[in-house]
Amino acid sequence: MQHALGGRTAALALPFSQQDLARYGDQAIQLGLRLAAALLVVLVGIWVARRLANVAERAFGRARFDVTLASFLRNLLYGILIALLIVTALQVAGVPSAPLVAALGAGGLAIGLSLQGSLSNLAWGVLLALFRPFRVGDFVEVGGTMGSVDAINLMYTQLVMPDGREAIIPNAKIGGDAIINFNRRGTRRFELTVGIGYKDDIGAAMAEIEKLFEADPRILKDPAPGVWTSSLGESSVDLVIRGWTRIDDLWATQTDFLRAIKEAFDGAGISIPFPQRELTVIQGSLPPAAERQS
Repeated sequence: MQHALGGRTAALALPFSQQDLARYGDQAIQLGLRLAAALLVVLVGIWVARRLANVAERAFGRARFDVTLASFLRNLLYGILIALLIVTALQVAGVPSAPLVAALGAGGLAIGLSLQGSLSNLAWGVLLALFRPFRVGDFVEVGGTMGSVDAINLMYTQLVMPDGREAIIPNAKIGGDAIINFNRRGTRRFELTVGIGYKDDIGAAMAEIEKLFEADPRILKDPAPGVWTSSLGESSVDLVIRGWTRIDDLWATQTDFLRAIKEAFDGAGISIPFPQRELTVIQGSLPPAAERQS
């Protein structure tokens, strides 16, 4: 009898085991299909994301974007597409996307707060590359530093100062301050101040300088150069001289012109006085108070 009961119990338990195995098998097949679909989405999505990023990079190149900026925007677009692809693949695999998106948002916020300064430099680097207030080789004054631009990166700008020192300036500091570009317009004005004696002829001195303007081809005719009387100093009549040259000729023209003025004035008998003082000597007896002090 016990044998019969045991056989009946085994017979009753067997159908439940088959049902469980069938259910688990169906779940395994569904999970496998979802994983296969998610893997297919990932593979196809990576290929599409790479193609789209490359197309965007070529479009940036045709638009004459800066090479560094074009590469950065291409990688940024690729990263965004990959992030969207991962969320989509997890949805296809059956993973709830809402908690994942929330976690990604919280993580992005934390990273953004911790890298606030770096992100500011990065943002200004993108803006500098877009608007191009200066280029490599320009002589600029940015962030309180003056020098020739040697390299422009997304995080910082590298300058070579006139004395050969190298300055690395964060882009956020450059964007938050005035940018002075000495090369942007292609020409620059030089200004000299020369004094002549009070007994010299101002008109003759100006005429000599006008001749030097005509003789030097590096001095541009438009805008026209000029010479004016600027002030009456303690020992000289001061003339201000202004002329325009191309950027590459500025320093040489300015120094050569100053020497030419000295030589022309010497030849024309026009003096360039040095500071002088007049002393008046009064002879006579000292007042009583001065005699007691002496």
